[in-house]
Amino acid sequence: MVVVAGSSSSTRGCDCLAHRFGNAVDRADRRLRDGSDMSDAQWAVVKNLLPVPGWLAGRGGRPEGYCHRQMIDAVRYLVDNGIKWRAMPSHFPPWPRVYAFFARWRDTGLTAELHDRLHQAVRQAEGRDPEPSGAVVDSQSVKADATVAHVSRGFDAGNKINGRKRHLLTDTHGLLLAVQVTPASVTDRDGARILLPPATGRFRRLARVWADGGYTGHLTGWTSQHLGLVLDIVRRGKDVRGFQALPRRWVVEWSFAWLVRSRRLVRDYERRADTSEAVIRWSMIALMNRRLAARPHRPAALPAG
Repeated sequence: MVVVAGSSSSTRGCDCLAHRFGNAVDRADRRLRDGSDMSDAQWAVVKNLLPVPGWLAGRGGRPEGYCHRQMIDAVRYLVDNGIKWRAMPSHFPPWPRVYAFFARWRDTGLTAELHDRLHQAVRQAEGRDPEPSGAVVDSQSVKADATVAHVSRGFDAGNKINGRKRHLLTDTHGLLLAVQVTPASVTDRDGARILLPPATGRFRRLARVWADGGYTGHLTGWTSQHLGLVLDIVRRGKDVRGFQALPRRWVVEWSFAWLVRSRRLVRDYERRADTSEAVIRWSMIALMNRRLAARPHRPAALPAG
């Protein structure tokens, strides 16, 4: 799963352990067929941040059968193009193997870990502290596909949407810090009470959160008393019609716009809410990966911890 030097040039930079030990189907020599495929520069960013497989660390298990560059490309293809799992193109590994990879990383927290490492790397590359001191919270209601069970969906009366709601906490540049997917009937305030406590445990420097008028009420006092956060409500002007770029909190609109560029996120197609959260993280992983690879003076190797 991680980096090994000395791979053959025919693997197009895919120097994973599965290729080194000859257990993978050698499809990595293909050219970039899809816009979602990682370039060599993007792979160079990601490969040093991947976790070490258990069999290599002496924890048992069998070697991986497919290169993780192939697996990550396949997951990115699904998220970017919004296909069904069974419609995975033939130049990727079989869809059950790709889904097993996706589900294992979702359930063990590896998707969130890779996302957080990339987020820290982006902030460091921009000359900022790896942990934010300020954040923005907001929500987005999306329609749910028929595959979403009724118990995990609801009706958002304000937006007239029957589906799910994505509660996002982002830094002041719109990059994702935390996500919680709930039925659309859950209010913004109740969603924030679920979203914010784990985030404050992870980000010790977090001191101020900006939000819109939908978070007005008991939440302001609750965050101050229980979380030690200042919840700053940024209100619209009373006489303003249409869109208004509100100070600080408008950056979360970037996040929503970035997410819906991934066709898998235009609606909610996932049976499980945690699968929806994993797809959101994969979308942001691809965005941050492209951003880091495009930097002209990016470091040759990024820290793995």
